[in-house]
Amino acid sequence: MMNEVTYHQLPQPDEISEREKEDAMGAYLMMFASIGAGLPLPIINMIAAIIYYYLNRSKSLFVKFHALQSLLSQFPTSIMNAAAVIWSFRILITEMEFSDLWKGYLIMVVVANLIYFIFSIVAAVKARKGRFYYFLFFGKLTYDHVYRVRAEAEDMSTVNQPPKI
Repeated sequence: MMNEVTYHQLPQPDEISEREKEDAMGAYLMMFASIGAGLPLPIINMIAAIIYYYLNRSKSLFVKFHALQSLLSQFPTSIMNAAAVIWSFRILITEMEFSDLWKGYLIMVVVANLIYFIFSIVAAVKARKGRFYYFLFFGKLTYDHVYRVRAEAEDMSTVNQPPKI
């Protein structure tokens, strides 16, 4: 018999406090961290998202879901942005010319950032309304991580019990 996976019940919008909704929305606004700091370094967004996740993950499952989804979805764009910045600085330092490959990569990075920006704004608005918005791939991964009932949480009767002989 296969073990059946169970999940915690999702909260309804009227069951979520205003504070939780604001905290969940704030997770998606971490993309503006480097702009707020005035630095063109893409790693600042990632650091801000990591800090935000670890500070807010224990507030509620709703906040944890949105903070983790925001964090995980930032990895691809942050890596692409970092590569674009490093590649651009390398071209400027070595006085090489901007190749068609670099221009194509830069266009791809801009498009990826626009898509990420749009999805994050939509998710922030949904979170503020107490709703869930699942990103492609990251939504399912985050949902499984946050809302899955763990085996050790199901069977609390064995906690601090002596071994059976």
